[in-house]
Amino acid sequence: METNDYQKDHYIFDQLRKYAKDFAEVYRSEKEKRKELEATNQQLVKYAEDLNKTLIELKTVHQYLQQAYLDTIHRLVLAAEYRDEGTGSHIVRISRYSALIAERFGLPADDVQNIVYAAPMHDVGKIGIPDSILMKPGKLTDEEFEIMKTHTTIGANILANSKAKILQVAHQIALSHHEKWNGKGYPQGLSGDKIPLVGRIVSLADVFDALTSRRPYKEPYPVEVALEIIKKERGKQFDPDLVDVFLGNIDEILKIKKEVDSAKDAPFSLLAYEKRGQVS
Repeated sequence: METNDYQKDHYIFDQLRKYAKDFAEVYRSEKEKRKELEATNQQLVKYAEDLNKTLIELKTVHQYLQQAYLDTIHRLVLAAEYRDEGTGSHIVRISRYSALIAERFGLPADDVQNIVYAAPMHDVGKIGIPDSILMKPGKLTDEEFEIMKTHTTIGANILANSKAKILQVAHQIALSHHEKWNGKGYPQGLSGDKIPLVGRIVSLADVFDALTSRRPYKEPYPVEVALEIIKKERGKQFDPDLVDVFLGNIDEILKIKKEVDSAKDAPFSLLAYEKRGQVS
């Protein structure tokens, strides 16, 4: 009986020793795995930090290239604008007015930002209009006016076939900003919703600025007179809904006018638009 008990105890001891040995092996194995995991985690953290650094650098480069791209576009636009306006103020006001109308009309921030940068190109086609017509102080003849009207198609041709979204929007604006809600505009005689929304927006902004600015052939109208003209053209020349938005935000419009007019040379920084539902 004692022999059997001894053998039984010995067997149990051997099993326990085996279990202990196996446990020790598992522990060592898990410890090694933990070391490997820690090393891997540290490497992943380093990769993540390097990737984040690279993304920041790429974002900075992208922003720089985008700004250089926009600056180049606007300086080319300014080259055309100087022949007609003699200042960059007009294109900045048009941009800001259009952005405000678009934002208050409910367009998404990205669309508003595209309008900010595309609207200044609305009259780029004037670069193809002779100075004798563009700078004429008096009323244009019918023949001269027909030539002047071609600045819409010239501008559209200049801006056509681009893969850049801003230039695609600018193409629409250049071609359609002289169309009228009642179909009596040019160059295509479009009416109502058939006129691209961006063209309808810039049309309203452009006319208000033309009315309230000095031109070779006229002195600026008082704001009150300009607003009466716009009210009369509601549903005729202009989209009635956009006119309502414009008039409902006239204080902001006039604030923009005052800010741009008081700035020296109307720097392009005044075109800034922040994606937070506000036109800065």
